[in-house]
Amino acid sequence: MARIQPLTAEDFELLRRFDTPTICNVIELFDVRPRNVGYMDARIKACFPELPPMVGYAVTATFRAAAPPPAGASYAGLEQQLALIQQLPGPAVVVIQDLDDPPVAAVFGEVMCTSYKAFGAVGLVTSGAGRDLPQVRALEFPVFTTGTICSHGYCHFPEINVPVRVGGVTVHPGDLIHGDANGVTTIPAEIAAAVARACQAFMEAEAVVIDYARSGSVTLEGYRRARAEMQRRIRELADRLKRTEPRSST
Repeated sequence: MARIQPLTAEDFELLRRFDTPTICNVIELFDVRPRNVGYMDARIKACFPELPPMVGYAVTATFRAAAPPPAGASYAGLEQQLALIQQLPGPAVVVIQDLDDPPVAAVFGEVMCTSYKAFGAVGLVTSGAGRDLPQVRALEFPVFTTGTICSHGYCHFPEINVPVRVGGVTVHPGDLIHGDANGVTTIPAEIAAAVARACQAFMEAEAVVIDYARSGSVTLEGYRRARAEMQRRIRELADRLKRTEPRSST
């Protein structure tokens, strides 16, 4: 957990107010990573897109279900995950890489999600499948998967608290995860608090074009002026962020 740079409760509240595309847009302003990395690809889909955004620190594990575990019972490793969730300085997002290719059984169901939520998790992301979706929806517990499978097979977790690969992104224990109906992204730790504070200004800049387009009286020249004003505000925001916030060394 040494990677974690704790955020304040206010930071978390701000991040939860904004959708994941806005988070991605603001991350781009810092130029701390290429624009085509850090977010999960289209294989990872929200099972309950109606739920609000989730944000939390990653608790990671790998998963297998194609054959019995070499030792121990099914779901071995679950209690270790719950203990790790309790050690975090804020909410957790469980991130699980399914090592079976293709997936042969569900990574989670009602019991696991109820347990994760009880211990402080606010969502789950997996490269595998889920089940018990009506029951998990009733928990208002966001889950992101590549599909649905009715059985848990020989469910077990070979490794806990290790880097995992999900949706084309390598997630380390303690990484900050944000997800909603649009998908899932990581947020670089060194800019996370600044991202939370900058989202409102970014949305206000975009609103210049949106409000003009909805005004009911538009011209191409007026649209150009609105778009130029939006771009000016975004450039000024990016310049301000780069002057005042730490830059990544990578």
